[in-house]
Amino acid sequence: MTSPAEHGVRWRLIGFGLSAVGSLLFALKGILIKLIYVYGIDTTALLAIRMGLSLPVFAGVGLYEWFRRPPAERPDGKSIGLAATVGILGYHCSSWLDFEGLQTLEAQTERLILFTYPFLVIIFGRMIFGHRLRAHALGGAGLAYAGLAVMFGAEPARLNPSMLTGAMFVFGAAATFALYQLFARELILRCGPALFTAVAMSAASVSLIAQFLLTRDFGDLAAPAPAWRLMVALAIFSTVVPTFLMSAGTARIGAQGTAIISTVSPLLTIILAVAILAEPFGWPEAVGTLLVIGGTGLFTLIETRSQRRAR
Repeated sequence: MTSPAEHGVRWRLIGFGLSAVGSLLFALKGILIKLIYVYGIDTTALLAIRMGLSLPVFAGVGLYEWFRRPPAERPDGKSIGLAATVGILGYHCSSWLDFEGLQTLEAQTERLILFTYPFLVIIFGRMIFGHRLRAHALGGAGLAYAGLAVMFGAEPARLNPSMLTGAMFVFGAAATFALYQLFARELILRCGPALFTAVAMSAASVSLIAQFLLTRDFGDLAAPAPAWRLMVALAIFSTVVPTFLMSAGTARIGAQGTAIISTVSPLLTIILAVAILAEPFGWPEAVGTLLVIGGTGLFTLIETRSQRRAR
């Protein structure tokens, strides 16, 4: 028979595996988007297609989670409304800014800029809620942003207006996602992870589709078959599947464990960007990547140990 300890180890190993696969699939996102843009797809149209294909899954999960609970255990209307609002911030505004940035920015650079969002969570937490700023957070942020400065400063091609504009869009995506993370924590406790994710993603899907209908023509959805195959892959393998894999992994190893596993995601994006998109990778990219991942990884590791000691 399997001992409880062995069962616990297996349970956590499965959690690490789920989180690792989820991180790998999320790492594919920028690669798929860059491949889709080759066909001249508009940002708003691409997001409408991505979320339109994902909406039935998220709505179905939300309905299942709602009706399987006794009425007394369901969150109130205010919590559901706030979850929808926060979802629009995190998965509509942030996604649109990110996708628009990828029109001109390299996939590997985009991923590294997004990867700095935990530091923005700390800064916004201080500004909005008066949370304490910790030395390891400031040190990690310094390393990470120094890495980005090296990447842009050492490569004149990245200092052209189009790439700088793309970088600003992606930084805006990181900032709005940080706000989403900050406001989502309490709502996840109220609603539960699965229901919150379903409500947030469904609301973002509806709002993105509405944006398309109000600002674009149906003709903008026209695309050749290879582009549609890539868009279906983006919706399934870089949206729906990793979202639930990461949630399942977090349930087994906790948010801190998932955060540590997620540090491999930029490395995977860089490898794929170089291999598939033929993006350059020289010493500025190597040094920048090392500093960004090192700074964020150090912050995550110290934060995880601090939270464990506080328990």
